[in-house]
Amino acid sequence: MATVTRENIGHLHEKLTVKLEKTDYLPAFEKALKEYSRKANIPGFRKGMVPAGLIKKMYGNSLFTDEVLRTVDRELMTYMESDKLDIFAQPLPMEMDIANLDMNNPVDYQFHFEIGMKPAFNLPDLGAAKTTRYVVTITEDMIDTEVARLQNRYGNMKDQETADTDEHVLNLEFVETDAAGNETEGGAKKDNSILVKYFAESFRKNVLGKKTGDAVTADLRTAFDEKEREWIIGDLGLDKADPASADRFFKMTITKIGLLEKRDMNEEFFNQLYPGKEIKTEAEFRDAIRGEIRAYWDSQASNQIHDQVFHELVDHTVIEFPDAFLKKWMATQGEDPKEAPKSAEQVEAEFPKFISQLKWTLISDKIVNENGVQVGPDEIRAFAKQQLFSYMGGSGMSEDQPWVHDYVEKMMKDRKYVEDAYSRIQTQKLFQWAETQVKPTDQDITADEFTKMVEAHQHHHH
Repeated sequence: MATVTRENIGHLHEKLTVKLEKTDYLPAFEKALKEYSRKANIPGFRKGMVPAGLIKKMYGNSLFTDEVLRTVDRELMTYMESDKLDIFAQPLPMEMDIANLDMNNPVDYQFHFEIGMKPAFNLPDLGAAKTTRYVVTITEDMIDTEVARLQNRYGNMKDQETADTDEHVLNLEFVETDAAGNETEGGAKKDNSILVKYFAESFRKNVLGKKTGDAVTADLRTAFDEKEREWIIGDLGLDKADPASADRFFKMTITKIGLLEKRDMNEEFFNQLYPGKEIKTEAEFRDAIRGEIRAYWDSQASNQIHDQVFHELVDHTVIEFPDAFLKKWMATQGEDPKEAPKSAEQVEAEFPKFISQLKWTLISDKIVNENGVQVGPDEIRAFAKQQLFSYMGGSGMSEDQPWVHDYVEKMMKDRKYVEDAYSRIQTQKLFQWAETQVKPTDQDITADEFTKMVEAHQHHHH
């Protein structure tokens, strides 16, 4: 009768020994031989009439090995399930030499495996953590800027003959050239729309007064100031990190000139943006925009609390790992099974990042399991629908259209998509739970200060 014994060989590192008697696997092997003989299709013999001796000679060793290993695997899994062993990854075989398995000499066998046990640990008290909710001050200038943006976005473009002011919009064809204006073979080409005021102030005189069909040639450093230049370089598909990108020359040909007429501030405009809210005055319109700006910055502040919670959990949760086992396991893990095992140097170099990710996985799993954080199919469908509307550029679309339903159901059949959506929704719900546990202190801050703080934090972690 098969037995499994367990022995500690290190911190959270165990050795499992599976002992098989030949009676544990021989009946299954003999049954497999008969089944193979019945189904085998070998030239010169009728199906089902192949002599058992020939089958044993041709396929016996392979079938014997399969049955022994299948029995070992079954006994190992049964033991771990009955003892409820909470382990990392899968058991690793120790010095398994299957070449010694001989069907002509069936004997008792021993197989050894090592496992890494998941550690027990406690989470920090989030209620005692020092956290801050940053309350961004909403200014009249912020509202003015958003009002102007909306007036421009929903305004009308009127064709013009000449670019006379900084507010004229130029449709331009960018063609890369040399300094003399000769087109560069294989150079960048792109159409774009740019306000005259986006050109560097010192360069605008070269553009003002131009008509459709006129062209100017210049390097990007001369034509644009740093902020606009960075955006143009990216739009042209050039390398923003390469200083030489700014020194490349382009012929910019005007294909159309327009002047944007801002949308009038009236009830028609208000109702288009906020249907059903019955906004009648400019003051009510500005209040609605103020509410949207506040909602945006509140969501950013919430994300910042999530970041604080993440660091509180990771930095103040003490977890010990079975390092020896995990390093052995890492050495066996390659993207391609045909690849050679990772070297000790590779494992040591990758281990800190691996442990960091593993630590967060254990923490998040503990929160999910202990607090019943669940994700249902309807939530994944809603996530897919939200993503679709985001891709399509608006929330004013009807959710009841048949093609929307078809798209969502198609995504629900995509296993990879469902797994990714499940993980993202679960993570969001985990942080929403964590946010209910902390007691942040409110701190007023300007939008610029908040943005710089977040950028500095992101830079630090990259």
